[in-house]
Amino acid sequence: MSAAKTPPLKGIKVLELGTLIAAPFASRILAEFGAEVVKVEAPDGGDQLRQWRKMYGDTSLWWYAQARNKKSVTVNLRVAEGQEIARKLAAQADIVVENFRPGALEKWNIGWNALSRINPRLIMVRLSGFGQTGPYRDRPGFGVIGEAMGGMRYVTGYEDRPPVRLGISIGDSIAALYGVIGALMALHHRDAVSGRGQVIDVALYEAVFGMMESLVPEFDALGFIRERAGNALPGIVPSNTYPTRDGKFVIIGANNDAIFKRMMSAIGRADLANDPALATNAGRVPRTAELDRAIADWTKTHDLDAVLAALEKAQVPSGKVYSVADIVGDEHYLARGMIEEHTLPDGKKFKLPGIVPKLSESPGATEWIGPKLGEHTAEILSVLGYSEAQQQELKRRGVI
Repeated sequence: MSAAKTPPLKGIKVLELGTLIAAPFASRILAEFGAEVVKVEAPDGGDQLRQWRKMYGDTSLWWYAQARNKKSVTVNLRVAEGQEIARKLAAQADIVVENFRPGALEKWNIGWNALSRINPRLIMVRLSGFGQTGPYRDRPGFGVIGEAMGGMRYVTGYEDRPPVRLGISIGDSIAALYGVIGALMALHHRDAVSGRGQVIDVALYEAVFGMMESLVPEFDALGFIRERAGNALPGIVPSNTYPTRDGKFVIIGANNDAIFKRMMSAIGRADLANDPALATNAGRVPRTAELDRAIADWTKTHDLDAVLAALEKAQVPSGKVYSVADIVGDEHYLARGMIEEHTLPDGKKFKLPGIVPKLSESPGATEWIGPKLGEHTAEILSVLGYSEAQQQELKRRGVI
């Protein structure tokens, strides 16, 4: 790492057998905190993420963030020689992260049973649409399907319109975070308790479902089905998005009892601030529409900056809706190191998001941006004992 402090995962070796989002995002987090991540890519083009979204030259700008600190090795996992390379890499690894459809690695003789026999201390993070077991295990499942099955899509949007999605791949990202959490717990269990590795089975729909708050007990105990509620936070009042005079929007969360009273006093509605029936959230929920109208009537008569200044003075949680242009120039983002500057292969300077979370004694860092396809193949195979002549033959045959 460039920082003087030692990263927390230094010495941990990770083998990434995955493409696109969930598995690569999980191993990206591990790489950011010092793990040596070897990413295996198909020789004929590599991870499709290299070509997704906005491109700079022939490479996606997303790639440079998602693959930072990783080493790229090209291996054809569909042939025996490629599978042997994967087994040799797994023999030296602490963690394998994969997101193929269940059964794919087993078909290639590099599934859990095969790899754990070679390396009993190995931990395998398996990310898939529906998990490694159950009647749906063989179905193809992307993050969007997990978001729908997990309950997120049903409650997102407005009640008079079809469900909507967030503007990011949130299902894949949540699953990746659960995968990292599972890997770190398994590392501790291996090193402190059992001496053996284990499988972390993360289903995308379950990762989303795990975020769904009180959805199940509300339905089971009360028969209540939460519906779409637009920008409001159902059952927690007031918490919504309100228009301002200059055509912008302000987010206000004044649902704490004391904050609600300060909020209403600040907007000149002492009658609501001092209404005993509104002193708690239980009393405010039946009058949600009334309270939202009162707040909107105030915000619509002021520009956004004036609204934010008044609410900050009253210590009411509020904020504008940030675009990326707002983000990259924001003083707080910059002060926290959340906007990093790096250099593209042609020398152009560009920005990447910073590292989350912040560790005081063992911080993460971006050591290099996403590598070229196969950039580290020769280096890694040499460590595995393949001579230059053997590598040339494997390359000629399309194995690497």
